[in-house]
Amino acid sequence: MTASERANGRDAIRDGRTALGIEFGSTRIKACLIDADDPSTVLAVGSHEWENELVDGVWTYSLDAIWSGVRAAYAALVADAEQAHGIRPTTYGALGISAMMHGYLAFDAAGELLVPFRTWRNTSTGPAAAELSELLGVNIPLRWSIAHLHQAVLDAEPHLADLDHLTTLAGHVHERLTGRRALGVGDASGMFPIDPATRDYDAGLVARYDARLAAAAPALAGRLALRRILPEVLVAGRDAGALTPEGAALLDPSGALQPGVPLCPPEGDAGTGMVATSSVAPRTGNVSAGTSIFAMVVLERPLARAHHELDVVTTPAGDPVAMVHCNNGASELAAWVGMFGRFSAAAGAPVDPDTAYDALFREALTGEPDAGGVLAYNHLAGEPIAGLAEGRPLVLRTPDSRLTLGNFMRAQLYGVFGTLALGMRVLAGEGVALDRMFAHGGMFRTAGVAQRFLAGALDAPVSVADTASEGGAWGIAVLAAYREEAARGVALDDYLHRHVFGGFAFETTTPHPDDVAGFASYIERYSAGLAVERAAVEAVPVAASPVSAPPAASAPAPTEGPTT
Repeated sequence: MTASERANGRDAIRDGRTALGIEFGSTRIKACLIDADDPSTVLAVGSHEWENELVDGVWTYSLDAIWSGVRAAYAALVADAEQAHGIRPTTYGALGISAMMHGYLAFDAAGELLVPFRTWRNTSTGPAAAELSELLGVNIPLRWSIAHLHQAVLDAEPHLADLDHLTTLAGHVHERLTGRRALGVGDASGMFPIDPATRDYDAGLVARYDARLAAAAPALAGRLALRRILPEVLVAGRDAGALTPEGAALLDPSGALQPGVPLCPPEGDAGTGMVATSSVAPRTGNVSAGTSIFAMVVLERPLARAHHELDVVTTPAGDPVAMVHCNNGASELAAWVGMFGRFSAAAGAPVDPDTAYDALFREALTGEPDAGGVLAYNHLAGEPIAGLAEGRPLVLRTPDSRLTLGNFMRAQLYGVFGTLALGMRVLAGEGVALDRMFAHGGMFRTAGVAQRFLAGALDAPVSVADTASEGGAWGIAVLAAYREEAARGVALDDYLHRHVFGGFAFETTTPHPDDVAGFASYIERYSAGLAVERAAVEAVPVAASPVSAPPAASAPAPTEGPTT
């Protein structure tokens, strides 16, 4: 950093001409501070690692972990700002909160959590999701909030008698900071279907659900009326409240942070991933790879019919998006990299995690196009697209396969994209056109490897920007900075093109014919081998809870990407 850059950053922080984004990922809480006048300039970052737990069969995080984690990430950001620019921030021009989407956070009227947070990773809502998909005429995935709510109704859970409101993780943190119960439309679209005309919950589908509830559980119908219990919906750029004194103290117990900072609508990590890749316009899409992996494609027209492999959510501006969401991303890959790193240390030649990733990813380039007959399944959790209620990570090969390190690592990288490719086939069958596909997440930091394999898996060009590893914390900071331009009538896509990505260079990889053919062969064997996965779920039970989730404990990915 030059003296001029240090001084410019100090002035922006001192004058509050900044935007702060905080995102709750599956394995890290990350804070990112940007210059509001030049959102491509990152001034400081901070993070805190955390893990979900499997408690009584439920993947969850405690509220204590949420708040201790965000305070640690914020304190790290403040320290980084002081070290880089010689000043500790006490205020910001804007603030935004983002988090892993969906799941179930149910509170009573006093704001007390009624049951442990049920994250997106849980797959216990099958009966409710199936019933709602038929009732509403759209695909309702297992992880959506309405599926969790209706499953609780079907199971007659006693906490429903005290339920006052539902929200997401981003919505909960935002409410505690501002006192306002609101969600960005992208995050809200993972709670209940959105009407693209009103950019609010679909009124007709709300009425249809309320009627079903009145018939199925008349004693609860009034209390659980959706308009009463769901958060207000706001599109990007709208005012979403300001930091209260209580909220400032929650985030910064030292008392240095001043109240009054305006907040943008809280968003899900899918929406911030779209912002971080400038893919919010029709015919653009992105792939976000982290603990989960998903593809988002902004639609020109409605899908011809509902597909269980595809969600229909929205951009932060409220435009319809087809989403292929896979519960399992790079966590199993990280576990293998951690094991190889430990082998290196045990052999007397220790390497840091970034070096281990780089070496193993580059070794994958020496593998055969079809991974030599080696298959890798990354299913730590259930995977609805693959028809799995639970996950069992596997490496599978036939006796005539060729087990080399290159083939093994190529299979692991292919395995990250395996379930995603199954869902993308459905999208291609709908005739959805793409002009550009962007990718981001930590696994794309090693240039020319994961990006190349993804291009082969999708048979489409894939672009990666310098922000690929910054992820959603930077994306929600950009959305916070967008507030002022939105007030002037500037559309989100125009803002991103003119104010954020105008000077960015994207590295684009076109699919290599050998990779396309090799992945096509791999995915055919992968699809057939899912029968082995299903048999493993039946034959090998999970360990007794509580246990910590396995993602990346021994070798965290170089930088976590979006998570859900």
